[in-house]
Amino acid sequence: MSDEATSGEGDSPAGVGITTRVRVFPSSDREVHGVIVDDFGESIGIPVEIGGNRIAGPARRWAVMLDDDNLLFVDSEDIEPE
Repeated sequence: MSDEATSGEGDSPAGVGITTRVRVFPSSDREVHGVIVDDFGESIGIPVEIGGNRIAGPARRWAVMLDDDNLLFVDSEDIEPE
């Protein structure tokens, strides 16, 4: 898996942007629905590694306010427009 794929930096999915209603983890048993409230785009950062051990992964690209009022941070491959 490339660094771009693991960081969520790649192109945004077609039709997705702030205020878009989306399905998160579509077609899985974890599927939820909500609205994108922020796109961190290029500012999502990089993973933190010390001595070859990953301490923290990169931040997720999208902030999604779910219909149940929880906030979820996900990568581009985890969402699609409704």
